[in-house]
Amino acid sequence: MNEIIGVLSFGTEGWGDELLQGAWLTIQLAVCAMLLGLVLGTLLAAGKLSGFKPLSWLCNGYTLLLRGIPEFLVILYVYFSADSIINAVLGYLVTDTEYQLPKFLAAVIGLGMVFAVYACEIVRGAFLAVPLGQIESANAIGMSHIQVLTRITFPQMIRFSIPALGNLWLIVLKDTSLAAVIALDELLRISKVAGETESAQLTFLLCAAAIYLLVTMISDVVRSIFERRAMRGVVGI
Repeated sequence: MNEIIGVLSFGTEGWGDELLQGAWLTIQLAVCAMLLGLVLGTLLAAGKLSGFKPLSWLCNGYTLLLRGIPEFLVILYVYFSADSIINAVLGYLVTDTEYQLPKFLAAVIGLGMVFAVYACEIVRGAFLAVPLGQIESANAIGMSHIQVLTRITFPQMIRFSIPALGNLWLIVLKDTSLAAVIALDELLRISKVAGETESAQLTFLLCAAAIYLLVTMISDVVRSIFERRAMRGVVGI
């Protein structure tokens, strides 16, 4: 027991500091990937709902492609190909600078690209869940398109999408562990390195699992708070 406490302690003798840093990096990665996924997902949903066939086909093709490729492979592809693409563009602009994409940014882009597919369906479903009669009534009393969107459609879309977005957040949070494949020092990689160094793999993996569980529990409480606030004023809530 003393040995376990020692390797998990803070300071130069233990790995407590590194584990917390890894956990903080994991949370940052999940937040950034989630935000990017929401932005891209909203654009994809708008494209699918636009009625413009070529754009709709393009968005459907993107979702089909990313659904069929493992997140692991997408992160690797972004990490190893982005440098070449960026440097080719810089070379075309007559610049000799060699750019190397940071590991954190590569992981954010890779995870964001994948989870945009799922965010797209959440946003699209939330939009379609808004009663058409309310939109028609708003148009009938002379509301502009922007007013209908900001006062009728968007507030209800948030209400409908919170449960699904909460679940998506938990998936993104756990899938940040895939960033270990490009040697990003998130929680799982730090735990693996610490376990191999101290010959106590199970101890550090259990510690990582406990941290993931704690963040998940806190996230679920926060989701419940937002969901209750979003449902205020609804009959029966």
